Amino acid sequence: MTSGVAALWSARTSLRILVRRDLAVKYQQSVLGYFWSLIEPLGMGLIYWFVFGVLYSGATRRHLGEAAGSYPLFLITGIFAWMWASSALTEAANALTGQSRLITTMNLPRPIFPIGRVTGRFAEYLAGLPILAAVAALYASQGKIRPGWSLLALPLAVAVQFVLLVGLALLLSAGNVLMRDIERTMRLIIRLLFYATPIIYPLDLVRESGMPGWLKLGYELNPLVGIFQLHHAVWYPDEFPDARLLTVTVSGSVLVLAFGWWAFHRLEPAVLKEL
Repeated sequence: MTSGVAALWSARTSLRILVRRDLAVKYQQSVLGYFWSLIEPLGMGLIYWFVFGVLYSGATRRHLGEAAGSYPLFLITGIFAWMWASSALTEAANALTGQSRLITTMNLPRPIFPIGRVTGRFAEYLAGLPILAAVAALYASQGKIRPGWSLLALPLAVAVQFVLLVGLALLLSAGNVLMRDIERTMRLIIRLLFYATPIIYPLDLVRESGMPGWLKLGYELNPLVGIFQLHHAVWYPDEFPDARLLTVTVSGSVLVLAFGWWAFHRLEPAVLKEL
């Protein structure tokens, strides 16, 4: 793994070129271009704000407490991070099958292709941070949030999410070459994960529910739960994950990366033969 990381580092210029190419191709025929990376999550946030912030505002206020007054910020914080995760996983599944000619003709470390998809979607996430900062500044001026030391949760959330997504991208990209059903299956799993992760609702809503204890435990074993708690904790310190959840999140993400790396290199000969 050490030699593989060194090879990736030596190919960092190629990774940057691949990411720029993917972004250019994705938006080259679009009038709004990169603004689509902002319009889609903002549109989703508007829909969920109408449902849970207007139609079911009573339930929202009861479970969010003081954060209910700035619920739109709570929403778009989770949705921007979710768009990075869902887009990265969707595109990582065909990172190898969609670039087979490049992979078989260029002398580059093969993990660079799925990692490039994760990095490209991360660039889109960065483009949305000024929007988050502007909305947060608005609510801070109204006294509805008080950001401080909790801002340090953002780099931690980004780092852990990047580690998790790279591990999953390596696993999905190699597996999809050998079993094309993986790409279709991921579309369903991603939809389920959206509602099985505290993105548009607080984690306390799950913990205070009447679900069996074993189901709640299984729910929190999902590393995305702790990652999105970290994202929300940037503006809402009370959402910062406790020691147990944070340990599960970080260790789970590292294990996924290690397993994804190992599986990718074990499957690499069969993948190249299939491509």
